Amino acid sequence: MNDDQLLRYSRHILLPEIGVEGQEAILGARVLVVGAGGLGSPAAMYLAAAGVGTLVLCDGDTVDLTNLQRQILHSAEGVGRLKVESGRDTLLRLNPFARVETVAERLEGHALDAQVAAADVVLDCSDNFATRHAINRACVRHCKPLVSGAAIRFDGQVSVFDLRQAESPCYHCLFPEGQEVEEIRCAVMGVFAPLTGIIGATQAAEALKLLVGCGTTLDGRLLLLDGLGMEWRSVTLGRDPGCAVCAGRGEA
Repeated sequence: MNDDQLLRYSRHILLPEIGVEGQEAILGARVLVVGAGGLGSPAAMYLAAAGVGTLVLCDGDTVDLTNLQRQILHSAEGVGRLKVESGRDTLLRLNPFARVETVAERLEGHALDAQVAAADVVLDCSDNFATRHAINRACVRHCKPLVSGAAIRFDGQVSVFDLRQAESPCYHCLFPEGQEVEEIRCAVMGVFAPLTGIIGATQAAEALKLLVGCGTTLDGRLLLLDGLGMEWRSVTLGRDPGCAVCAGRGEA
């Protein structure tokens, strides 16, 4: 690190759990953020501010006026622009030393596989089950840690699936694909603006802990937030030995 970086990240470096070595790990990391909306906005902003060396921001949508109530990566001037371009400009204003790569499409197939393979940590900030399951399958294939978040109405949830660890569950263990699960969209049900900030910031915190290797992550736990009553609940998750996605992972 140069003198400017030592000063910029000094409050991290002062933490014995992070220090110079941990901050250098952050600076050298590549993090994939899928979704530049309500969750991806605070997550990407905190990751950029914290010094993540390369942020890959993926989203195929454009900024809409209805996004601005909660998607703090974007402003009124950005309405009609690609979210990844609007988001990149915001992140570079926050930290001009950050490298921001943009993918202005819905990641799938070989493109998703390549991006997951290249990442150190993956953040799922998407808003649909098809994308979440596709990201999970790619993370299982490449043994990449996945930080998953969701927010709707006043309810939020966040978990870590550290797929580097043989005993860790995957997203499919918790929400099996094809299961009868109602997919609820913000456009229909609404979402409390600060809720996306709370969950997205929590995703950023978990990603940074994974990069540094400090503390205890949410691996094997699902953290649930009732934003209306402001109550948190933690649920222990176990790996499903019969999981169609991750069964046999880690076996010789």
